[in-house]
Amino acid sequence: MSDKKVPIKYTSRDFSTIREDLINYAKRYYPDTYKDFTKASFGALTIDTVAYVGDILSFYLDYQVNESFLDTATEYDNVLRLAKQRGYKFNGADTTTGHVTFYVIVPANTTGLGVDNDYLPILKKNSIISSTSGASFILLDDVRFDHPANFIVAARVNEATGVPTHYAIKSSGKVISGIFGQKTVTVGNFEKFRKVTISDSNIVEIISVLDSEGHEYFEVEYLSHDVVYKSVPNRDVNTRDNAPSLVRPFSAPRRFTTEKDRSTITLQFGYGSDSELAAPTLADPSNVVLQRFSKSYITDTAFDPSDLLGTDKLGVGPANTTLTVTYRSNTASSSNAAVNTVTRVTRALVDFIEPTVAGTSKANDVIASLESSNEEPINGSVRRPNVEEIRRRTLDYFPTQNRAVTASDYEALAYAMPSDFGSIKKCHIVRDQDSLKRNLNMYVLAESTTGRLEAANSVLKDNLKIWLNRYRMINDTIDILDAKVANVGIEFEVVSDGTNRFDVLEEATRTLQAKFNRDFFIGERLKITEIYTALNSARGVSGVTKVKITNKTGGRYAQTSFNVDNHMSADGRYIAVPDNVALEIKFPGTDIRGSVK
Repeated sequence: MSDKKVPIKYTSRDFSTIREDLINYAKRYYPDTYKDFTKASFGALTIDTVAYVGDILSFYLDYQVNESFLDTATEYDNVLRLAKQRGYKFNGADTTTGHVTFYVIVPANTTGLGVDNDYLPILKKNSIISSTSGASFILLDDVRFDHPANFIVAARVNEATGVPTHYAIKSSGKVISGIFGQKTVTVGNFEKFRKVTISDSNIVEIISVLDSEGHEYFEVEYLSHDVVYKSVPNRDVNTRDNAPSLVRPFSAPRRFTTEKDRSTITLQFGYGSDSELAAPTLADPSNVVLQRFSKSYITDTAFDPSDLLGTDKLGVGPANTTLTVTYRSNTASSSNAAVNTVTRVTRALVDFIEPTVAGTSKANDVIASLESSNEEPINGSVRRPNVEEIRRRTLDYFPTQNRAVTASDYEALAYAMPSDFGSIKKCHIVRDQDSLKRNLNMYVLAESTTGRLEAANSVLKDNLKIWLNRYRMINDTIDILDAKVANVGIEFEVVSDGTNRFDVLEEATRTLQAKFNRDFFIGERLKITEIYTALNSARGVSGVTKVKITNKTGGRYAQTSFNVDNHMSADGRYIAVPDNVALEIKFPGTDIRGSVK
């Protein structure tokens, strides 16, 4: 036997090649020891076992390497973890926003020529309104029925005199989807950078955190931020209409950050203690950003390294106390509401212009008369982003560096808008070719109550425009426009390889339904070649003879007319889609049909 060693082949990675290398190795170095390589021998069993283990190890090695990079990762948690490393903010359960109209009947004054001002109600912030489907919404601001812009009409009239006895008043307010919840957490001895995890996949935002001693902890973007900006009521009657609240800076020695995943939300505190608490220096009050809904304070969202100089151990952490965490939760099944479905004021928090009338029979009648309705849908993105959406948003968001220069920057920042402002499902931005200015047209879509694409409501679009104004170039202007949804169907004809025709048709149809049961991006082309590839991969299909794309309109479909032939490429490989249109196969179970030859 030769003592010359043959180099080991490290390119053998699967079962068959590893097994072959093991057999060749045994034949070369142990020709006299073992000669029986038949499949039924004990030696074959040993070789197969080693090859099996090597194959498994090779697979998991490749798998772990792939899961370590954003471009190749497939598991949701891994993609989310890699996205967070690049600055992607996972908002968890999404939020919808919209306007709700309120109606109330108020007694007339003694003359009957106007309302009795004493009984004018104020529907307070955090009142709960519900839809007929059970969706719950929270009122974001007080609705004042004494506002001069309200619409007033006589509701009841004395039949004998013809003088009004009651007036109906119409007003409106912004609402946000969700319900309030509360958790208590007991913490022990002091711990640096303590983490408190709450297991609730539906939490959208933390409203407040209080300990048993009455100390309040404020949510910040980074623990280095030691100042928050609270909203306080504006008592000046001359300026209150235009500025109902005043922004004031407050020191925040106790603070926390949040991190969300699919099933939990984690609060992380600083590593200071009460004994080391120093008087923090207030930051520049000019660093004011947008108000977060459902919170009474705001904080800077941009990290400034100079803030580290004014911190005391990045905040005081809780110890030997009980934390009461109040939060807002939301589910996809109770987020959206169709037009005229938000009709119940479930919990009315009411004050009166004249507080002494509260509790009287007239005041109770006023509260009982409260009604609501929504003149436009309340919508947003009701489903969490899938793996591909997270990957795309992260790759677009990372280069933005908190400023918008390119079109992809604007799209990335639109998806990064905090969920308490609402969430868009799809967006696409293009340069306005007809504009002499640097005008940008952003086309957006939300989701309906059934999870289908539809136009976003006015509140969502207004919030989005305000959010983008913070990051845009000074000479850019942005128009937020409704994208159109074009419903299409797929008709196909395949040839069977001899398998039962009905089985082939079922398999081919199921294959296409699985592939196209997804949302198209705005402006995304439909690749005909992908349809052919999918059909050819179906079991029992030997060939594809025809693929036809049809436009679906009328009834339950969108009313957008889309001429498929006019948008077909010259080589027939894809269907081009305008920048303001998103294709949708609305009902894959019926819109994808075929036949078998």
